[in-house]
Amino acid sequence: MSNQIASLATGQIGFLGAGSIVEAMLSGILKKGLTAADRIFVTNRTNTERLEQLTAAYGVNVSTDKQAVARASDILILAIKPKDASEALQALRGAVSPHQLIISVVAGVSTSQINEWLGVDCPIIRTMPNTSSAVGLSATGLCANPFVRPEQLAVATRLFEAIGTVHEVTEDELDIITGLSGSGPAYIYYLVEAMMGAGAAAGLDREMARQLTLQTVIGAAHMLLETRAEPALLRKQVTSPGGTTQAGLEVLESYQFQKAVTAAILRATERAREMGAQYR
Repeated sequence: MSNQIASLATGQIGFLGAGSIVEAMLSGILKKGLTAADRIFVTNRTNTERLEQLTAAYGVNVSTDKQAVARASDILILAIKPKDASEALQALRGAVSPHQLIISVVAGVSTSQINEWLGVDCPIIRTMPNTSSAVGLSATGLCANPFVRPEQLAVATRLFEAIGTVHEVTEDELDIITGLSGSGPAYIYYLVEAMMGAGAAAGLDREMARQLTLQTVIGAAHMLLETRAEPALLRKQVTSPGGTTQAGLEVLESYQFQKAVTAAILRATERAREMGAQYR
């Protein structure tokens, strides 16, 4: 393996883990033509059936030899569960060099902890995408440790732009992003569940309630993106005094809707920090 991080077109990319985020990244990377399938290697703990599914779907190389994959990779992407990280990364000691770029998608685990487990001071970029990466619409936070060079940061940014937008932040901010946009899709799905259920309870066909709810959410998101207006302003524009929207909002306020959402995001952020402390 070259001591320099090769371009995405010629370097080798290894994935430690084979879950949904890996599949989303594979799909995005290959659709964007960032590299060829034969330059990608995927390994996981024991699930050979899953590896076979990925090679059949994307034509990538798969292996159960984690150390071999680590040694062969210019860029090694860690996409494993936090509880498995210590054992998995310590098993790679001696297989990772100071010249390789490590990209972590492991929630709550700091770059310094990853360096410690690997036993080498190497460039590490820690990220937090979300499940919308499956449709190319992730909001990904990204931070780099002091060993990362500008060209390596650019490579990581290109990789994650293949599955959505990328925002460079500090490592402290990454836990907040975990609580906000990492967990965020679940909050939206919870709201959609409630809106669909209410539409059906009021007498609409459930499929019609679903379609109307989804288009409403899509339309509101596009209004925010395209007008760049503050959400409070758009809310006021659609709220006529004494009208139906005001009546609905008053109910939400009586249940302290905004406080509940804020508390949920802060608690998720706190949990991300707890997880990080747990694995130190």
